[in-house]
Amino acid sequence: MKLMITPEGIEKLQELNIDNKTYLLLWYDVDDCGCGVNGVPTIRFTDKKLESHIDVVNESYPTLIHEQQQVFFNKELKLDVRNGNFRLTSPEEVLNPFIPAQSVCSVT
Repeated sequence: MKLMITPEGIEKLQELNIDNKTYLLLWYDVDDCGCGVNGVPTIRFTDKKLESHIDVVNESYPTLIHEQQQVFFNKELKLDVRNGNFRLTSPEEVLNPFIPAQSVCSVT
């Protein structure tokens, strides 16, 4: 799996990472979505690298994903910023067009 972050995305992540978290986590948020297959692809900062995490190829930030959640993401991803919100896309689709900046700093 590969994640490309645009220069605007890198700048926004650096601005938000005031706690100097080690990793960017691709995360499939299922809270309040019903069952485990209904969820929203999103991102979070974290310092925890669990045994169940695998590395995502990314030149900008060390990035992780839970091995079981990778099924909900495409093999090639792009993280960009539009109107102050992050936008997660792939060549095939928009995975999440509105990831609020404040949610990236939320605890997972």
